[in-house]
Amino acid sequence: MSELAIRIENSTLMLGERLIWADLSLALKAGDFLAVIGPNGAGKTSLLKVLLGMRLASGIVEVLGRTPRRGDVRIGYVPQRGELDQDVPLRARDLVALGVDGTRWGFGRGGADTRRRVEEALTAVGARALADVAVGRLSGGEQQRLRIAQALVGDPRLLLCDEPLLSLDLHHQREVVDLLQGWSERTGGTVVFVTHDINPVLAFTDRVLAVAGGRWAQGTPDEVLTTAAMTELYGSQVDVLRVHGRVLVVAEAMEPLGDHHGHAHEPVVRPRP
Repeated sequence: MSELAIRIENSTLMLGERLIWADLSLALKAGDFLAVIGPNGAGKTSLLKVLLGMRLASGIVEVLGRTPRRGDVRIGYVPQRGELDQDVPLRARDLVALGVDGTRWGFGRGGADTRRRVEEALTAVGARALADVAVGRLSGGEQQRLRIAQALVGDPRLLLCDEPLLSLDLHHQREVVDLLQGWSERTGGTVVFVTHDINPVLAFTDRVLAVAGGRWAQGTPDEVLTTAAMTELYGSQVDVLRVHGRVLVVAEAMEPLGDHHGHAHEPVVRPRP
C-alpha cells in the first residue's frame, strides 16, 4: 500500500464561533491529485492552513507521516495570485530564491547550492529565460510560473495550491495545470488544488473534496460530481451535467447550508438531519 501523504480523521474546524466543517475524514496516497471546490468562505483555504499547521478544534491530521508544523520544507505552497507591482525590486530568480529561505534579503549573495536549485526550478517551469527580468514587468501567467518555481525550489513532496488559475486566461491555465501535473508524475508528489472550476484539472483529479456551509463531500470525481451528491451537499436541487468532457453545475441558487450536524459515509456526503 502506498504511503499516505495526508491523513485527516474525524476533524472539526472552527473559526471563532463559526463551524467550518465537522467530522471530516480524508486520506490521500502519495502521488494523488485532490481538487478542493466550494463557494467563497466555505473553508477551502482553511484546509490548506490546517495542512500547514493551523490547529483543529478536534480530530487528527497528519501530513507526510507527522503532525503538521510551520516551516516544513517537504511542503510547497502556491498562494492566491496577486499582481506584483512594477516597481518591486526583485528579479525572477530573487523571487524564486525566497522559497529556499524567505528570511533573508538579497539572494544574489546566496551560496552555490541556492543558485543551483533556483536555476533548476526556473528550468522546470520553463522560465529560465526570465531569470533576470524584474518580476513586475512579467505577465500574470509568467508571474504564476515563478510562484510555482518558488514552491518547487525546496524539492517538496506535497504541493498546496490556492486558486492558482484565478484570473488567468485559458492558455495560461493550461500551462499552469500542465506544470503541476508534470511535476506530480515526474516526482510522485501529491497535489492539493483549491479551485472554483474543476474542469481544467478534471482529467488529472483522483479525489474531490467539496465544502459548503459547514458540510462536505469527498470521494472520486464520479462519486462527488453527481446531481445526488451536490443536491445533498447544498440542500437544494443542483443538477450536474457532463457535456463534452466538462462538468456543468446548474442550480437556481447554490446557497450553502447553515451549520447542520450529521455523519458521513462513502461516498462521503454529509446527509441532512
